[in-house]
Amino acid sequence: RILSLGRKIPAAIHTASPHSTEPESMNRIGAVLALALVAFPMSHGFMSITSSTRQRVVGGGSSSTSLQMFFASKPDEDATNGNGASESQNSDKIAVVAGATGYIGKSTVRESVRQGYKTIALVRDRKKVESEEGKMLYGTFFEGAEIFECDVCDADKLTEAFREISSKSSSGKIDAVISCLASRSGIKKDAYAIDYQATLNCLESGRAVDARHFVLLSAFCVKNPWLQFQQAKLKFEAALEAQNDMTWSIVRPTAFFKSVSGQLEVIQQGAPFVMFGDGEVTRCNPISEADLATYLIDCIADKSRSNKIINLGGPDEPLTMKKQGEMLYKAVGKEPNFFYAPLWLFDTIIDSLQWVSDTFNSEKFENAAELGRIGKYYAVEDMLTTDPDEKFGTMTLQEHYDKIAVEGQEYDPYTTMFAAPKNAVSCAVLEDKSTTLREIDRQGSRSGSEAEGEEENDGRCIDQGSGNIVET
Repeated sequence: RILSLGRKIPAAIHTASPHSTEPESMNRIGAVLALALVAFPMSHGFMSITSSTRQRVVGGGSSSTSLQMFFASKPDEDATNGNGASESQNSDKIAVVAGATGYIGKSTVRESVRQGYKTIALVRDRKKVESEEGKMLYGTFFEGAEIFECDVCDADKLTEAFREISSKSSSGKIDAVISCLASRSGIKKDAYAIDYQATLNCLESGRAVDARHFVLLSAFCVKNPWLQFQQAKLKFEAALEAQNDMTWSIVRPTAFFKSVSGQLEVIQQGAPFVMFGDGEVTRCNPISEADLATYLIDCIADKSRSNKIINLGGPDEPLTMKKQGEMLYKAVGKEPNFFYAPLWLFDTIIDSLQWVSDTFNSEKFENAAELGRIGKYYAVEDMLTTDPDEKFGTMTLQEHYDKIAVEGQEYDPYTTMFAAPKNAVSCAVLEDKSTTLREIDRQGSRSGSEAEGEEENDGRCIDQGSGNIVET
């Protein structure tokens, strides 16, 4: 997942600090080394923070139609939750979802509404969700939920927000806080700001208003931590376990479906499926966003999950990278075509970037080296649960591949490696920063383009040519 940033690192190194005193030759060295990172598609990943960049990649049609195809249909009105509780039993119970606009966060909001909770979705900018563009982007994910604007990085304002939210219940309390927060990049600064501090702010705010239960979306990979974001997550887990004011459930999913789908478009275009070693190095059983969201919300009422750390994977048997490639080729109706990259490539890249960082005291190269370490981690570590009690859900990865091969998938540059949309419509967004989704929709309909550009949630988008983040 993080290696998808490899194609952006060179531009970031060159442009992030226009007044940098680092030699231009070091920029060139970093560019060459960082570009090598794209040799491996990340087979596992973790959550993007609530404002992750998204663009739909679809096979024609307007963006509004395609978005509705991608989003799941509205849940049944009379549905019950995984514990058999009806919606009416939860109707006065408040569930607060932090990280609500993220990949898992928005599905968690929808599932919370489905199970009848009075659902509060915390967002940094409500206009990004409630505007016409936001409605096109998120579809039905927030139907039935209350959008509450609040910056989770501001501890005092977050506590004030929780007090206001708790007053909405007849009991005067919040029943559950569900944190789907996670840093985008995984570098140290981001990880400790979001995976630790912002999540801790949610916990402390919950404690301040006597909230009952805290559900944490963590990550399976913290079991064997040697990365900054893993240390940050574990630091928060320790804080959560140490307090006694709220019961808690820590859910550590193996991998998300979108994290193992990043090469769909590139193999559709005829390029080979890229993997490390012989393709049998690691195994995983990823879980769908809908199944994971169901599990997270079920934790609120399921007493058997209270004060427990739960590793969670999907229903699939162990899947190697090569097997994932074969399944993807089956979904698109093509003969498998693999490219095998050597594992030693990681050490060469990481050591070189770290040397530049140490020699020139460069935070940018230190971050690049950390991205390389993240890439290596997922290239050599299994993200796999084998205990039947640690497998959940009904949707298999093959079913997911079959679906996105026909309908297209949500494009996120933090998980998709190669398939950045480069048509006239997406370029128009970069050139004309006033372009709206509605205009993109009209342009896409006229041009019959294969991909529609979308604004990023926080008002920025990725320049697919240079990899730079630009303000819109």
